[in-house]
This record gives sequence, structure tokens and C-alpha cells, in this order.
Amino acid sequence: MSYTNASGRQQILDESAAAADELSTALAVLADAYEHLDASSADRVEEAVFKPLQAAYGQLRRTHAEFAARYGLSAHTFEPGVPGLPGDARAMLERVADAAQSADEILSELQDSLLPVEVGDEQLRAGLSRVRTLIDRVPAASDQLIRTLGR
Repeated sequence: MSYTNASGRQQILDESAAAADELSTALAVLADAYEHLDASSADRVEEAVFKPLQAAYGQLRRTHAEFAARYGLSAHTFEPGVPGLPGDARAMLERVADAAQSADEILSELQDSLLPVEVGDEQLRAGLSRVRTLIDRVPAASDQLIRTLGR
């Protein structure tokens, strides 16, 4: 299937925006989960899950906006994530892990498509790699926290 550089770049923007939306949802769920945690658990969640997610979200938004600006395209307008239905802390951490995994899968498929190589640039590829490195450990960290909550 053939495509133009412009359509390839737009696809990159659309897919990176979808991944960012997943991360935004994860952050919103996490914010709600804090209400269900004791201080010690909240500190562990912040260190192991919140900080990497927040850094990944910021990096992905920055990568997206800078890529759009370099090629004169419109960047996505990012809205705050919606946490969805309330639940207990374990269920919320599972949703966080699922959203982080979904964002990673979107970015992985984008990288595997070679679009960032064919119509992208070095800064885009580096930014996407940094984001994936940041969120790589979030699902496992969430699972570990779920197993130890209340202990």
C-alpha cells in the first residue's frame, strides 16, 4: 500500500496521540486510586508508577508537538484523561497497567511499521524510544504493588 509522506506523518501523529491518550487515562485512574491508599502505599505507587507515567506522558506530548511543528502539521489537542468507573485500589492499578500496556503496544506497532524511519526523523524516533523505556516497567510495577497492597 503506498502512501505519501504527509499521510505517513499524519498517521504517526494520530497513533502517538492515541498512545498519549492511554497514558492520560492511566494518570487519571492513578489520581483516583490515591484516595484508596494508605500513605506508605501511595508513596510506593508514586515512585514506581506515577513518576514514570508522568514522565512518559510529558515526553510523548513533547515529541508529538515538536514533530508536528517541524513539518507544519496540526498537533493533537490533549484533554485530561477520564478515570472511568471507580473501584478499589487493586482494580484501579490493574486499569493503570492495562492503559500503560496499551500505549506501549500502540508505540511498538508504530515503530515496527517503520513509518518513523521512512517519513519521520531522528528526534521522533528517539522520543518514541524514551517513552517506551519509561513505560516499560509500569505494568510489572503495578502488578507488584497489587500483590503487596495492604501488607
